[in-house]
Amino acid sequence: MDGAWWPRSSDVLTELPQLLAGLPRIWGDISSVTVNGAMWSVAPGRMLVANQLVRLHRSPTASDPHTIVLLNPGRGRWDLLVVPPDTPAEAAALLMSRAAGEHV
Repeated sequence: MDGAWWPRSSDVLTELPQLLAGLPRIWGDISSVTVNGAMWSVAPGRMLVANQLVRLHRSPTASDPHTIVLLNPGRGRWDLLVVPPDTPAEAAALLMSRAAGEHV
């Protein structure tokens, strides 16, 4: 895991732009995102985020339903743990700390 994300809803159209805006600049422009199809609301195959086209893939067979894969060709791939939106704050903080490699 390269990090964690705790979205506030299962609406990928609302949540994804906020995630991408908060990523480290060194990751560059993310051009492709793969999410677990069962966890997220229905969304188009692509969307415009900050004047950039992002392809959105919904995989029903993702190895872990609580992950999101971000891709920037030429720069890298990042896998993030997705903490479900309804997770209590204390549990979410613990999961995110562990994903970041912090010992709590």
